[in-house]
Amino acid sequence: MVGIPPGFIYIAHRLPRLVSPLALVYAGSRIWAIVFENAAPLWLRRSAYIFSIPIAMACGIIYAYLRDRRQAALRGAVLASQVKSTWPGGLDILLSVARGFGDGHIGSPFDQYSQEYGPTVNVRFMFEDQIFTTEPEHIKAVLSTQFNSFEKGPVFWDQVSALLGTGVFNSDGEIWKFHRSMTRPFFSKDRISHFDIFEKHADDALNQAKSRFQEGYLVDFQDMVGRFTLDSATEFLFGKNAGSLSAGLVYPKNSLPGQNNEYENHPSNVFAHAFSQAQSQAAFRGRFGSFWRLAEFWSDRIQKEMDVCHKLINPVLKDALEMKGKRSTGQGGTEEKRALEDTLLEHLVSCTEDPTVIRDEIVNILIAGRDTTAATLTFLVYMLSQHPDVLKRLRAEVLSKVGSSRRPTYDDVRDMKYMRAVINETLRLYPPVPFNVRTSTEAAVWAGVNGGPPIYIPPKTRTPYSVFLMHRRKDLWGPDAEMFDPDRFLDERLKYLTSNAFIFLPFNAGPRICLGQQFAYNEMSFFLVRLLQTFSSITLAEDTQTRPPAEWGKGIGRNSQEKVVIKSHLTLYVNGGLWVRMGEAGDDDNM
Repeated sequence: MVGIPPGFIYIAHRLPRLVSPLALVYAGSRIWAIVFENAAPLWLRRSAYIFSIPIAMACGIIYAYLRDRRQAALRGAVLASQVKSTWPGGLDILLSVARGFGDGHIGSPFDQYSQEYGPTVNVRFMFEDQIFTTEPEHIKAVLSTQFNSFEKGPVFWDQVSALLGTGVFNSDGEIWKFHRSMTRPFFSKDRISHFDIFEKHADDALNQAKSRFQEGYLVDFQDMVGRFTLDSATEFLFGKNAGSLSAGLVYPKNSLPGQNNEYENHPSNVFAHAFSQAQSQAAFRGRFGSFWRLAEFWSDRIQKEMDVCHKLINPVLKDALEMKGKRSTGQGGTEEKRALEDTLLEHLVSCTEDPTVIRDEIVNILIAGRDTTAATLTFLVYMLSQHPDVLKRLRAEVLSKVGSSRRPTYDDVRDMKYMRAVINETLRLYPPVPFNVRTSTEAAVWAGVNGGPPIYIPPKTRTPYSVFLMHRRKDLWGPDAEMFDPDRFLDERLKYLTSNAFIFLPFNAGPRICLGQQFAYNEMSFFLVRLLQTFSSITLAEDTQTRPPAEWGKGIGRNSQEKVVIKSHLTLYVNGGLWVRMGEAGDDDNM
């Protein structure tokens, strides 16, 4: 349906449902005329036509509710508590969710619903059930123990297909198994070449940061680390990097006019901006369920951005497929072969020659390999700027293990227990994918928790869940759950996690667990080692940083303490960037 406005597609899909009541009224009027040998009164016919659609909808809603309640009772379960709505169709809830996405703090208003109704609640709007949960036992059912009863589902696919295509994050069933089988072998072993890639781009990024600080300017750490991960990910995927660091780092808004011209017009920036916009639009659609097309009635906003992204990916893909053809005939230059060798793209090309399948998988892995790692490093450095004691202790571990300049090895990274704890604590408070969703393929029952009854999940019901909110629950992590304290992964508080591993899910779980988990830990650890070998202090530039609205500080919980505005598309990010000052390490720091 390429080229057809999304709104037209929405109307076409629902036209039969709208026309059916009218057709029944028409048929009824014809029967009346035959039976009574006279047309029904005009007022009756008009009333029947006017009220047929709302009456049919109301009957359908009542029938579905009674059916689901009966099916729940037959299974000894109940329906999830429903958020109260004062407007027809839950329009007030829909507007509240939309406002939370645009102007509210991260998690709003779902955190309020969870506090008022419990960890599993039906956030119903536009006459569609959305069984939202932050309950680990229920998330465990979705991701693991009842895996075959839940899938990404047609609504999610419809929302993000323009972004993810049929890639591993947007597919189900046999297609998902095929994509998983293509990528699994490549992530099954550590490659020393990964550290070569990390070193080259980390040193480039940090040297540019040093120069910028020496000029007397601030650095947007989020932008810088996003370039590091983009260049690392594209070299890892393609054998050639996007060269985004060659654009230089962005200057703050109060810098001299024209200083950001080269930066803004760099091809990698055009790609990164379009890629980010596409993800933001996909997340925005997620708030509207199957009704997203009404918000993009005339044009597909994701497709517009992805056309820009594909201009970077398509030539690389074309070259890889041509190289495969040359190899089969004994042709192809040594340099070309070496560039592609040992990359994910080479591995994918060896599995299939379908360019769309390969491109979709590359986009999926690029989001996982670039955005999630950049998000974690950004929030980790934000936490270091707020907790100098953690920074001092972490840097001491780095210097004691590898010194002030030596490149870390895999064994070094594995031995840095405190670093792993700092990373895990960042992943706990700021998981890079804060919200996710599945759809039930059949009727399911989630176990009762804390003495409550089991909860019935009807077929074809969307079940969004949030590890972001689950990771902050005090009943799961203890009374200090909203505090940043890496020691909770080292001391007796670890009992919370060891007693229930499903309270900590930054990399998902079950059959769809992240294949690149170890790759991500290695990349983040390597960059942190280089960062702390180079700089000894980090402070947030509060005079430049985009700050949360003053009213947020009047609330309770961690959101009232934040000094940055946290937003989310598919992954977390700091709105306006993370502007920092970092003190360069001196000889006395490295002793």
